[in-house]
Parts: sequence; C-alpha cells; structure tokens
Amino acid sequence: MSAVLTNYASGQWITPSDDFIQQYNAVTGDEIYQVNGSNWDFESMIDYGRKVGNTNLRKLTFFERGMLLKKLALHLNSIKKKYYPISYMTGATKSDSWIDIDGGIGTMFAYASLRKQFSSQPFHVEAEAAALSREGTFIGHHILVPKRGVAVHINAFNFPVWGMLEKCAPAWLAGMPCIVKAAEPTSFLTHAVVKDIIDSGILPKGALQLVCGSGIGILDHLDFQDVATFTGSASTGKKLKQLPNIIDNSVPFNMEADSLNASVLGLNAAPGTPEFDLFVKEVRKEMTVKCGQKCTAIRRILVPEQYVGAVKQALVSQLEQMVIGNPENETVRMGSLVSRDQLQEVTKSIETLAQETELLYDGNQHLDPVDGDKTKGAFIAPALLYNAGPFVNLSTHEVEAFGPVSTIIPYKTMDEAVELVHMGKGSLVSSIVTFDDNEARQFVYGAASHNGRILVLNRESAKESTGHGAVMPLLTHGGPGRAGGGEELGGVRGVKHYLQRCAIQGTPTTVTAVTQVYQQSAKPTESQIHPFRKYYEDLQVGDTVITHNHTVTEADITNFANVSGDNFYAHMDATSLEGTMFDRTVAHGYFVLSKAAGLFVDPAKGPVLLNYGLESCRFTKPVYPGMTIGVRFSVKEKLEQEKREDEVAKGIVKFLVDVYDETGETVAIATILTMVKKKNQG
Repeated sequence: MSAVLTNYASGQWITPSDDFIQQYNAVTGDEIYQVNGSNWDFESMIDYGRKVGNTNLRKLTFFERGMLLKKLALHLNSIKKKYYPISYMTGATKSDSWIDIDGGIGTMFAYASLRKQFSSQPFHVEAEAAALSREGTFIGHHILVPKRGVAVHINAFNFPVWGMLEKCAPAWLAGMPCIVKAAEPTSFLTHAVVKDIIDSGILPKGALQLVCGSGIGILDHLDFQDVATFTGSASTGKKLKQLPNIIDNSVPFNMEADSLNASVLGLNAAPGTPEFDLFVKEVRKEMTVKCGQKCTAIRRILVPEQYVGAVKQALVSQLEQMVIGNPENETVRMGSLVSRDQLQEVTKSIETLAQETELLYDGNQHLDPVDGDKTKGAFIAPALLYNAGPFVNLSTHEVEAFGPVSTIIPYKTMDEAVELVHMGKGSLVSSIVTFDDNEARQFVYGAASHNGRILVLNRESAKESTGHGAVMPLLTHGGPGRAGGGEELGGVRGVKHYLQRCAIQGTPTTVTAVTQVYQQSAKPTESQIHPFRKYYEDLQVGDTVITHNHTVTEADITNFANVSGDNFYAHMDATSLEGTMFDRTVAHGYFVLSKAAGLFVDPAKGPVLLNYGLESCRFTKPVYPGMTIGVRFSVKEKLEQEKREDEVAKGIVKFLVDVYDETGETVAIATILTMVKKKNQG
C-alpha cells in the first residue's frame, strides 16, 4: 500500500484514517501516495488560524513580516534541489519545474522586498491626507489593517509550488494566515515544501495550514473577515463563488480561471521578419511548456490570412521536433500531463474541437515517449487545429483543452483581430507580435478591456522579454469575464487584497497620533535638540525645529540663476510678465527649497548619514524679493531598514519641510528622506 500524505492542521501533522484518493506518478503510472478524500474538520482549522495565526502575524510590522518572507525564501532557495525529483513525478520537465519551484521562491523574494513600500507599523497609512475643512482643523486619511480572519487558497494542480507561494507571500506580508488547499493530483509536491516551511520554524505558529485531499466544505465556515481565493477551471470557480456562505457573509472571493488566451501575429510581421520567427517560437513554447497545462497558455493563434500557410508550415515543423517522454531523460523537452484522468479530459476536448475545426497536426499518431510507456503514463503529443470560419465555428472560443493544444485562426484587419480576441469572453493574457508601434497601440487599446495583461513582443524586447505566459510578481495576474474577474499579485496591489481600508477623520494632531505620520498643521513637539543630532531610535514623529528667517533679495534670484543656469523669463525679465500670474520677477521654486535646506540643516557631523531623496514637493505661493521665509522642519515618518553584514545599522526618516512667509502662509511644502544612524548597532 502506498504512503498516506499527512495534513497540517491546528499546529500538528495529522494522518487521515479513511476515505482515500490515490495519487499516481504521471510518468510511470505507479501509485505513489494516498490522500484523504473527505470528512475534515475545517471549522477547527479556521478557528485556529484566526485565533493563533492571525494574532501572531498582526503583532508584527510590515517590515518584520517582510523580513520573515526573505528569510523563508532564502531557506527554500538553499534546499530547492530536493524538490526537482518530486516535481518530475508530476510530469514536469526540468525547465517546467524551474518555473514552478524557482518561480515560487522568486515571488517570495519579490514580496519580501515590498516591505519597503509600506509603513513600518502593523498597519499601512495610504497616500496623502484629505483636507475636509476650510481652516484645516478637520482632515481625513486612510489606513489599511489586516483582516482578522484567514486566507483560504484553493489551488490548481499545474503549479503545486508557485501556485501556493504566490498567494501566501502577499497574504503573509499583509498579516493574514493561510490555509492551503492543494490540488489532489500534485499535492505531494506541495506537501514536501510545506513540511520544510513548518520544520524551519521561521513563520509564527498558525501562519500556515495544509489540506492535501478533498476540500469539500472548506468555505462553509468563512465570514467577512476571511478571504477565499481560487485557481482552476471557470466552471468550478463559478460554483464556489455562488456558495450560500460566500454570498451571505460577503466573503471576499478572488477567482483566477483558465481562459482562452490569444496571440496575434501583426499584419506587418511577414514571413522572413524577426517578428514572424519570434511568433512561431513563442506559440510553440506556450503550447509545450508544462505540457500546455498553464492558465496563460496560448489557445488561439490569430494570423493574417495571407500568412496562414507559412505559420502552419513553420509551427508544424517545430512541433514535429518536440522530444516527449520521461523528464529525467535530459533529451526530453516535454513531459506528460499530470494524470491519466487529465489525459482523458484533454483528449475529449480535442475531439469536440475537431468536430468544427480541421486537425492540422496530431502528434499522437506517432507518439513514442522516451523512457516512458504511453499506456501507463499520461503522455500526450501536441495537437494543432485550424478554424477557417472563426465567426461561425464557435467552439474555438468556448472549449479549452488544458494541454498542448491550440488553434490557428485567420483574420483580415486589426479591428477583426480585436473582435476575435473579445470572443474568448475574457482572458488572463493576450499578446501581439509586431514591430509597428501604431499597430500595437491599436490592438492594446482595443483588446485591453477583455484582458488582464497584454504583451507586445518584437525584435527589440525579445532578448529580455519574459514571454506571453510568464506571470510577474509586480504585475497583476487575472482577467475579466471567463478569466474569473479577479486579480492576484500586482506588487503592492496584491497585498491590499488582504487588508481592510478604513477612513480616519479628526484633527491633524489626532490623525498624526493614530497614524504615526505627521500631518501638516498638527501640533508640533518643539525639540530643544536639533533632529539631525538625534539617533534613529530617539527621533519621534512630530519632533519639530522652527528655523530662523531669511529675506529674499534680487541678488538671491540673480545668483541662483547664475549657479543653476535657470534663466526662465519669470525670474529674469520683468518686461515679459504681462498676461502672466506674476506681477514682478519671482524667486525660483528650487531656490526657495535650497534656501530652506540652508535654514534647516545642522551642518555638524552627527547621526544623519545622508540625504536619501526628495519624495514630494509643491510650490504653493510665489515668493518675491522682499518677502521673508522660514521653515517648520518636522519628523514626518520613520521607516525601518535591514542591517546587512558590515553595514551601519540605520533607518530612513522622512521630514516634512513646510516653508512659510512673513504672513505664516505656506509657500512651499516638501517631504525629504534622510538616512539616520541607529544608536544600537547590534
């Protein structure tokens, strides 16, 4: 009897006792594991996640959670080679496994780095404050706080590692624990990674739980503080999205479904051009990577009708050279589907498509997998179809064969190509291969409404392009309509899916106290010691220095023009001011800012290491010769920084620079960033 996969629930590994589902090696057909089929106590898992995992994660700041992600990513990266032999049993080749394993770890690294874009608090202060009153005594701001529930991730079988980590990384950074429901056919690989995560002890207790078997009932106990995500078929996703508990409790539900993605060969990308060759290569790659089991794979190949013959010939030639077989054989370039059941599904879909469309190439007629048995493994060869009447034969736009299967579709004009893309009823991604930027613009503007992402590929971008099917952590992954209508990843956007936005209203002083971001007009804490003399730990939000004043002269303006080379007429030519908003020559805005720096800077050596940059700056009132300016210089926000080996321990301090005139009215407002040394160098 094969081994039974354990589930990780409520802080312990639990071995199921009955109602098993068998897992098979996709290459050999051998039974390798069994997983529990039903009867799981999801209510207890969710309760544990809320009470233990959520509590532990919410205590940490964004910076601390980001550092945990980085530490975990480094750990998994150091042991990732052990996952490759396990991945081969899913039918994935070495390059397929790299996308799944290294891609998942890379996504964790990417989200770990986003800690720098959030507040160094357990919550995040979003954007700028909103003025809600004439006198400025009443303002509003938005904060984002972690929801007080769990994130339940129902994943697909095609990416057992990346599919888990790309959802968990933003959730953990946001402060939410995760319950991973891995897909049964490949959950043995997810299990191997989760076991190493748990054994590492890097994550706080309750941050991660795992279900390897059936997830029936896993969404029945969620409420509005929880989040549910789903990746898989559109039909299954729709059923889950309509569950009574999801609707009744307004549970946020993010769905990313398989879609009929398209790639378009541009009208000017004739045979013989680099774009034509790139197009054929990209289609072949997207048909065969992961044996075509990618939610972003190219299912519809849109080709100008005059190039159809050339594309057919070139693509068939490349598909005929594809070496199919056991991924452990180094000559193999395409492995197998994940299971014999999936083989039956894909074969059935091909038969349905072939009822309306011509089967141009069917490699299964000569399939002889290297080091594999096609009667036992889930091997399948690429299939290429041709739909001569795409506006009549609609199955191409409705039926997805989730394998190495795609259909060539002719088109006449770019408008027609856009219309055909729309017929897929919403896609995760489309691409166009063209060297004509006007053509690219026409396609993007026409097709963007029906796609979550669009790749424009040409000879200049090809060297570094990640390709049609590659999902990048900093770009959104999702799409409208059939694709599910949801979004994942997208950098900071992906984290915000797990946060609750709340508007805060009050005086600037109160909002400052709540957010720990100093607001203009808040009551300052006048510091007897200049902030530049204080270490990072000693600085407090609101610490303020009121500088001495300076009266601006004509000589200031002339000298600054000479130094900077900025001789704009408003500063230098009083005879040219008629019809402008200025009644006489005006000081340069950058002079005002530069002079402000001269007023607020404490020149002696101290904990301030350097000026790190200027985050924002506005010149709000003209400054004329004879006007007197001063500066209110306040600690606005503090941001933690990682201490690297052989570096000085330091943090980033934002200062609000409020430049005012003799009437007390602000003439310039800016936020500068400084790097400040820490007292504690441990």
